[in-house]
Amino acid sequence: MKALKNIELKVIGKISTPHKSIENIPVQAVGGKEYTGVFELVPELAEGLRSLEGFSHMILLFHLHKIKGYSLMVKPFMDDKLHGVFATRSPKRPSPIGLSTVKILKVEGNKVNFEGADMLDGSPLIDIKPFFSSVDNVPDAISGWLETKDKNAAKNTRSDNRFA
Repeated sequence: MKALKNIELKVIGKISTPHKSIENIPVQAVGGKEYTGVFELVPELAEGLRSLEGFSHMILLFHLHKIKGYSLMVKPFMDDKLHGVFATRSPKRPSPIGLSTVKILKVEGNKVNFEGADMLDGSPLIDIKPFFSSVDNVPDAISGWLETKDKNAAKNTRSDNRFA
């Protein structure tokens, strides 16, 4: 295989949350409903938020900026067995990008307040996508090894220092 070219992503804003360290953060946004956050978009991109207030949820893509290195085999927070990193949402990834579907609380200027903060304070924001219920929900989806886990695991699991 020919060597792959690296790409460059632009940081479009910064996310502020109450989570100052990696330990004890909800491992999914669904488990972080009690935590709110706000992101501040680079001011010249604020017009791109127009019409977002009509959505209930959005998907945030952000850089996992405190993660160093990666592992191809990881023990995820919601299991005690090793799995390939691409079969998990482990932060120790070759491209450390986080993804969270959060509830929009308020859009004001270049700032958006949201519910479901499961990312570190200061996380660089890479992109925002609106959540489309008609295409983002897949009722017959199968979740691999996670199918055998407690359905509330994502809501109740908190991070530890295994990926610090």
